[in-house]
Amino acid sequence: MLSFETLSKTYADGTHALSAITIDVAAGEILALVGGSGCGKTTLLRLIAGLDQPSAGRILLDGEAILEPRADVGVIFQEPRLFPWLSVSENVAFGLSHLSAFEREGLVANALVRVGLAGYEKRWPRELSGGQQQRVAIARALITRPKLLLMDEPFSALDATTRASLHGHLLALWAESRPTVVMVTHDVEEAVTLADRIIVMQPKPGRIFDELDNPLARPRDRLSPSFEATKREALRALDRSLRDEEPRQHKTAETAGMWW
Repeated sequence: MLSFETLSKTYADGTHALSAITIDVAAGEILALVGGSGCGKTTLLRLIAGLDQPSAGRILLDGEAILEPRADVGVIFQEPRLFPWLSVSENVAFGLSHLSAFEREGLVANALVRVGLAGYEKRWPRELSGGQQQRVAIARALITRPKLLLMDEPFSALDATTRASLHGHLLALWAESRPTVVMVTHDVEEAVTLADRIIVMQPKPGRIFDELDNPLARPRDRLSPSFEATKREALRALDRSLRDEEPRQHKTAETAGMWW
């Protein structure tokens, strides 16, 4: 569904941000990118979003190269980025102008229920807490049913309780249409909570260090021994990447039988 083919990015100042990134992401999969600062995670998201172009390689969505921003690719940023002059319902409905007022109203009402904001339709963004604003941003991104959703640490500024609550709201909306999701996070527990697969990246230049399949069924119990074991495995991989060890062999169809 989404493919990165030997993707590399070097900026005009000579910074080698990404090197030979090759990943295939299945339709409906949630993929988490983790890694230390400077490993190119946000650069990779910008390339997927069509906001920048690779120096080498390409990104394919359903076999078509991504060369510019697309309507079927949604983005949730670190900040909610709501329109302050629009109400909550108007913000959520922003990408639905092609639908009738009746259709828009029904979709918005359902989305706000899913993110726990039923009854907030007429509120202004300034009247909401940070967590509530991010719920509106999640609803707005998913209500258009994008093929692909990109998330750039959208929960990083929130407290742990609000963050955990938003994870549940996000998964509830994702389950309705199951878009493919690529998310950047510094929070390993968040990656284990949400992702089907975790890519650990290494900097200078940004490259894949390790790839971890997440075997846990949803809903995931953060207090279970299996959750803790998966989290420890991801933390060990991240620690090794920060100690500048050599990357593990990248999993391919030929090597899948040897993967452990």
